[in-house]
Amino acid sequence: MIGLVLAAGAGRRLRPYTDTLPKALVPVDGDTTILDLTLGNFAEIGLTEVGIIVGYRKEAVYERKEALEQKYGLKLTLIDNDKAEEWNNAYSLWCGRDAIKHDVILANGDTVHPVSVEKTLLAARGDGKKIILALDTVKDLADEEMKVVVDPDKGMTKITKLMDPAEATGEYIGVTLIEGEAADELADALKTVFEADPQQFYEHGYQELVNRGFRIDVAPIGDVKWVEIDNHDDLAKGREIACQY
Repeated sequence: MIGLVLAAGAGRRLRPYTDTLPKALVPVDGDTTILDLTLGNFAEIGLTEVGIIVGYRKEAVYERKEALEQKYGLKLTLIDNDKAEEWNNAYSLWCGRDAIKHDVILANGDTVHPVSVEKTLLAARGDGKKIILALDTVKDLADEEMKVVVDPDKGMTKITKLMDPAEATGEYIGVTLIEGEAADELADALKTVFEADPQQFYEHGYQELVNRGFRIDVAPIGDVKWVEIDNHDDLAKGREIACQY
C-alpha cells in the first residue's frame, strides 16, 4: 500500500499564500504545511512510498521533495497534472490512476486531519471492500460540505454538495482507502466524468461508480478535529487544530 496526495490545486481563496505556493504547502503550524501533516500520517501508519499529484506551482513541491523524503523516511513520486489550472480534480485523480493499482490511501492536499483517520480506514479494510470513504457523521452540515448518503445494506448511495444537509448521513472528509483491484473501474469512471465536464470533482467519479452498480463503503471517523482548508477562516481553524496533533 502507498499514499497518494492530491496537491495540484491553486487555492486562490488563500492568497497571498498561494501566489507562490500550491495550497498543500500553506503552513499550518510554524513551518509545518498541510502536506507535512499528511506525509507524517502516512509514515506513522507504516507507508514507505507516496505519490503526490502536482500542478499549480509544482516547482515548490519539486524543490522540497528531497527534504520531505529525508524528514519522513518516504520515497516520493511526483505525478504531473498538465491541466491543474484549467480542469477540476476528477482529472487530477485520473492522473494518478497507475499509482492506485498499488492500493492507496488517498488524501486531499487541503485536509488537515489526525492519523486516527488513516487508522480507522485500515481497520475497516477487508470483507471484499474495494473503496472506503472516511466519513464525519458528527459535524453539523451546511451547503459547502461534500455530503454523503449511506444505505446500511448498499453502502454509499449518493455523494454531492448539492443536497439538503438533513438528508445526509455525514460528510466525506477527503480521505479514501482504494484497493488496487478498483483502480481500472475508478479510472474509467473518472474519465467518463471529466470528459463530460472538466470542472467535475473526483467525488463525481465515485457517484458514477455507484450508478454503475459498484459498492463504495464508508468508515465513520468519530468525533475528531479536522478541517478542509479553502479560505482564510478555514486556515485559522486548521492552525488551531494542527498544533494539537
